[in-house]
Amino acid sequence: MEVIPAIDLRGGRCVRLTQGDYDRETVFSDDPVEMARRWEAQGATRIHVVDLNGARKGQSINGEVVRKIIEAVEPPVQVAGGVRTLDAVQTWLDLGADRVILGTAAVRDPELAAEAARRHGERIVVSIDARGGVVAVEGWREETKLDAESFLQTLSALGVPRFVYTDINRDAMLDSPNYEMVEKMVGATERPIIAAGGVADVENLVRLAELGVEGAIVGLALYDGRVQLPEALRRLELLP
Repeated sequence: MEVIPAIDLRGGRCVRLTQGDYDRETVFSDDPVEMARRWEAQGATRIHVVDLNGARKGQSINGEVVRKIIEAVEPPVQVAGGVRTLDAVQTWLDLGADRVILGTAAVRDPELAAEAARRHGERIVVSIDARGGVVAVEGWREETKLDAESFLQTLSALGVPRFVYTDINRDAMLDSPNYEMVEKMVGATERPIIAAGGVADVENLVRLAELGVEGAIVGLALYDGRVQLPEALRRLELLP
């Protein structure tokens, strides 16, 4: 299972939001590129970069910083936040992103996600961000009426090759992932699932691996030292 450090960008800085709340922000670095290099040096095999301003605006805002991160590190970078069109997907892929993540765009227009998958295959990911099992969009500010598990099955049938499942209520709360929902999401599709939200220690990562997720996105627990990336990677390598 991959442990994927998250770099969330707001105003050009590396931050973490509590439960996606823009009024509950902690700044961890004014140099996101250096932060990416730090995770690379510690063994990261992939980096997750989110343009938080872009998620709200529906277009790239921190694009220059994201581009610099992609150029600065060897591990593949997956990009999220404000990607709403096929042209935007193509732009990020042309700039060197390994994967592009669709969230709100996939909810508003599932066929757009399907077409992106037809064009770009494994390089497309859909993020299903849910609060209480209900999908949220527009930087997590708006709730839909979509059930996360049902939506996952719909997009799987349309050919989307991979998903991120984020439990918004657990995000940056350090109180463990929502294992019950993660297990449901893994069981609802044969497509790979990456889990996000709530990781507080290495034991949480071990449990997620046992549930069958392909990867886990980790933010606050890495930044405050509760999870040491080299230790986590060694522990996961020992799993059967």
